[in-house]
Amino acid sequence: MFKPLDINENDENRKVEPTDAEKVKCLIVGSGPAGYTAAIYAARANLSPVMYEGLQPGGQLTTTTEVENYPGYPEGVTGPVMMEDLKKQAQRFGTDVRWGMATKADFSGEIHKVWIDDSKVIEAETVIIATGATAKYLGLEDETKYAGGGVSACATCDGFFYKGKDVAVVGGGDTAAEEAMYLAGLCNKVYLIVRRDVLRASRVMAERVKKTPNVEILWKHQTKGLIGDNGVVEGATLVKNLGEAGEEEVKINIDGFFLAIGHKPNSDIFAEYLDTDDVGYILTTPGTAKTKVGGVFACGDVQDSQYRQAVTAAGSGCMAAMDAERYLSEKHS
Repeated sequence: MFKPLDINENDENRKVEPTDAEKVKCLIVGSGPAGYTAAIYAARANLSPVMYEGLQPGGQLTTTTEVENYPGYPEGVTGPVMMEDLKKQAQRFGTDVRWGMATKADFSGEIHKVWIDDSKVIEAETVIIATGATAKYLGLEDETKYAGGGVSACATCDGFFYKGKDVAVVGGGDTAAEEAMYLAGLCNKVYLIVRRDVLRASRVMAERVKKTPNVEILWKHQTKGLIGDNGVVEGATLVKNLGEAGEEEVKINIDGFFLAIGHKPNSDIFAEYLDTDDVGYILTTPGTAKTKVGGVFACGDVQDSQYRQAVTAAGSGCMAAMDAERYLSEKHS
């Protein structure tokens, strides 16, 4: 954990109370491509950014084995290595990167307050929210067991590794339909595992999926578990017509298992002060990273329900830092 900056080195018994506050020019909440890029630009703009990395330093990419679609890495790179590179670059320009998680926020005044780990209070002139989104999983133990070995929540990120192979996508909405269509262009066969007997996807997307020759929709199927060897997925066990007449167990041979049942943006502690959509994605002024609160900006997956890619997150992090710098320039001019 970080060491509070306002402790008197000669008073070892003094404790930091929740009322103690550290004042900063720019606070970045969360890391990952959006947060680290925002930090690079903010530091170079002399904003002296302070970053709290959050519960998962480096974000979702730290759970990804190979990243081959991020510019600048012609041979590919692992997610953790890429995030460490971005972190070092941010620190090189003076970003104060700290362990800690934002647990409360108050954007009611001109100076924005964010609580770290329910104790430390940061008072910031600008706040850049880069807390990301968390993929929803089914809750199976096998999802953890085979993480990085066939289980993925991003077809665009990992689909290339399954070129010419058989895979399964779980879900019945637009996201699942889009992922199935994307994978159908790469893979030999795509099973679309749908819990109900209809697709929740839009009519257009549903019809496209149904007409794709190498996509097989498994209606009224639910995943019971995954099959594999040495941490690598080789198949899945499904249950058809669960709890109904004709219930039966079905096994399919697959190399990849893709979750497409949605993401939850990590925006709960900010929702009281910022506008969000029905899911919780923070709404920003189109073409900017500005939220409805002056001096508060959002970037990366916490405000992006469409693309959710490292490169788009990085771009929005750049926007957030530049918007923060302009905000402060106007404020102090």
